[in-house]
Amino acid sequence: MSQFKIGPALPALGAAALFGASAPIIKYWLSGIAPVPLAALLYLGSGIGLVALRLAMSLSGGGADEARLRRSDAPPMIGVILAGGVAAPILLVASLKVTPAASASLLLNFEAAATAILAAALFREAVGGRVWAAVGVMTVACAALAWQPGGQIGMSLGALGILGACALWGLDNNLTQRLSAKDPVTVVIFKDVGAGLFSTILGLSLGQPFPALGLMAGAAVVGFFCYGLSTVLFVRSLRGLGAARTSAIYGVAPFFGATLSLVAFAEAPAVTFLLALPLMALGTYLLIGERHSHYHVHADLMHEHRPEVDVQHPAQSLTGEGVTAHVHSETGHTHEHAPDIHHRHSHDQNATSTDQTPD
Repeated sequence: MSQFKIGPALPALGAAALFGASAPIIKYWLSGIAPVPLAALLYLGSGIGLVALRLAMSLSGGGADEARLRRSDAPPMIGVILAGGVAAPILLVASLKVTPAASASLLLNFEAAATAILAAALFREAVGGRVWAAVGVMTVACAALAWQPGGQIGMSLGALGILGACALWGLDNNLTQRLSAKDPVTVVIFKDVGAGLFSTILGLSLGQPFPALGLMAGAAVVGFFCYGLSTVLFVRSLRGLGAARTSAIYGVAPFFGATLSLVAFAEAPAVTFLLALPLMALGTYLLIGERHSHYHVHADLMHEHRPEVDVQHPAQSLTGEGVTAHVHSETGHTHEHAPDIHHRHSHDQNATSTDQTPD
């Protein structure tokens, strides 16, 4: 079995497609909304829409096989909201004011690389050469799509601020991976409602006007699909692939946005689009062809997550009662694996799998 699982990669591609579609939609239909109110409406639309989805799922019995958030999940959840929903947007807005557009577009592609760097350096995720190559290739492809011929390029304090915002979003991605065993809809509700409320308060304090009711509703709908459902799929992929690989796949989002512009708005394909396409295909190939296998030790562990059948959970261990807290006794073995929720370890030969213990 290939270590890189196609199944968990599909949600990441779906997330990239939904989020990538938001760029041309915002450009053509929502460009008249001030930046901070637009962010508020997108995040609140995501949060409110997902609350409605969660209620509908509960009434129909759906989502019962997902693990609930617990008190022990509060630290990473707070980190996700503060890093990705509060600090990064503030730093980005402040930096964009003093940064040339061409530089800003290219620098924003640093998020995938920042996610991989933090995943390897701080969160002990196994990131091999093929993953680094895939991140690099896809970053170059996104940079090609964002390139504006004739635009001013330069490194400034504002440019450093954009890199800092990308680093904060990379931290957000890695912290979200720590929550990926839990119900992704609930995780994203907390994240986006928190970010939406903050952006609303910030927009009002800055005196930026909110649009008419029709545009507000449109922005909320875009937020639900392109931010809310996209992030839910992103979290599902984090569960099976880890932060570095999921972010690398998610990096193809600009390609989906460019494709939508070509199809829906009859824009002629630019040379950069034609250059980016084979690069993204190469990055995907590098990820799919990856293999990672070594002897590793799983320490005694109690956790809970959606029921599944795999090396850690043979079919006979499932009770059919939905998600329950369960114990993994210490074991050591060798098999191909990704940095999923049972293999959050580095390349150390006797690395230990860790997870959070339910309250």
